[in-house]
Amino acid sequence: MTTATAAASTMTQTWQALCDRDDLVEFSGVAAWIETAGGPAQVALFYLPGHATELYAVDNHDPFSGANVIARGIVGDRQGEPVVASPLYKQHFRLTDGQCLEDDDVKLRTWPVDFDGDRVVLQA
Repeated sequence: MTTATAAASTMTQTWQALCDRDDLVEFSGVAAWIETAGGPAQVALFYLPGHATELYAVDNHDPFSGANVIARGIVGDRQGEPVVASPLYKQHFRLTDGQCLEDDDVKLRTWPVDFDGDRVVLQA
């Protein structure tokens, strides 16, 4: 994240420091609380080192079960796209945009997320 990007984004959204790189688990998810304009929310962070995009942030709330479990899902890929499979009913969600691959009408929220040095920062 550059200073110009951070400064421009503060007009509508702010970058929040969530954790350190060492707090992430490679090729797996971790859950974190964030503050949004609508109140607190749970986010699932996924760290995929070696990929073109290494860090993803999607809603931790599984829309099919109603449970906050997406961070515990299994990470993989479908046709070259990084996905997470819900640990409960096994629907697959693209990490890039949150789209459910089994139901076109269902999509997880996503947030811009990046490293600022060794800190993980999210725009909310």
